[in-house]
Amino acid sequence: MALLNLFRKSKEETIASPIAPGTHLALEDFSFYYLYGFSNDPNSTSSNIEAFHKLYQLVIGRIGGVCITNSFHPYFIINGKGVTAWMDAYLKVVVNKNKDEMFFNMKNERAVYTMNAASAFNELKVWPDTRLTYEENPALSKFVPFIIPFLTLKSEQSTNWDMAQKTTKITNGYATEYLEEVTSAIRFFMPAPAFVLGFDEFNGANPSALIDKFIACKPLLGIK
Repeated sequence: MALLNLFRKSKEETIASPIAPGTHLALEDFSFYYLYGFSNDPNSTSSNIEAFHKLYQLVIGRIGGVCITNSFHPYFIINGKGVTAWMDAYLKVVVNKNKDEMFFNMKNERAVYTMNAASAFNELKVWPDTRLTYEENPALSKFVPFIIPFLTLKSEQSTNWDMAQKTTKITNGYATEYLEEVTSAIRFFMPAPAFVLGFDEFNGANPSALIDKFIACKPLLGIK
């Protein structure tokens, strides 16, 4: 099974990726970022492109890339073919007739495009790491994990999230005011009680690191 094969890759290996002919941007030129938090409805989407652009700017900043207009339970972000939501967004650019212009604009104009991934990631694919299942962690039936993915061009410029962690007042390990601002920014498609707890980069060679993030948050939620 492609999903299992993906997990069997060692941490030193990288996932083979397509390269867009006629451009200078391959999949390896992008970072697979994501917001993570808890909700009662993890798989959501919206057609409000302006609001997604504002969310991207708030979290990522002026760095080119693709804002994926979905949130997902982590077990939905890899489909039956072993393709992740980030890879899917990249492939949608590659097959676009204006791909050269899009890649140029991402690199030189810091352009941000939006892509919906719902049709390719609408089935649950439980990973070999089952710690996010209700059976293993019953409390996750109430606090349901979600991520919001961003495909972002690698840049020497820090993301807004990283800068906020350095410049905003930290309370209990979090830039609380900024975290509340990000949570407010997702309200247009993820209403309360959804809330954001963090931001990180997905590592396809070690997907369980994403699950580690949620397990580490359990004490904050009063979960044993």
